[in-house]
Amino acid sequence: MADQPVKVVLRQQADYQFENSFGSSVPSLLSDEPPPLGQGLGPSPVQLLAAAVGNCLSDSLLFALRKFKQKPEPLSCEVEATVGRNAEGRLRVLRMEARLTVGVAAASLEHLDRVLAQFEEFCTVTQSVGQGIAIEVSVLDCNGLKLK
Repeated sequence: MADQPVKVVLRQQADYQFENSFGSSVPSLLSDEPPPLGQGLGPSPVQLLAAAVGNCLSDSLLFALRKFKQKPEPLSCEVEATVGRNAEGRLRVLRMEARLTVGVAAASLEHLDRVLAQFEEFCTVTQSVGQGIAIEVSVLDCNGLKLK
């Protein structure tokens, strides 16, 4: 994947609705702005950005745990993006908070300290987006115990 560019093709369907095409084997996705600009018939660009960050973090955490033959399933992740005005008065994503939850108790996972110390470093999207937007990441176990 590192050697191949990632290509997404967007085609306007109506007003602010765009069909996002990812390639022949991946279903298209309709994106749309929320009212009053759009109709909210699909995720907005901010929601897609938050989903990309959450998905990449979840993948990285799962991969890191599986490297040590751990079974943390089911994982879940919530990402909250704060949108506000910058110094020029333009809307921007100012920060993001990602909260990942593993589906088991922390005590059942071996090498957890090592995994938590490094999994974010392997998340391509979060590390890239994080260069311009502050992203706070926390990890909890199935009982709500904060691990990171």
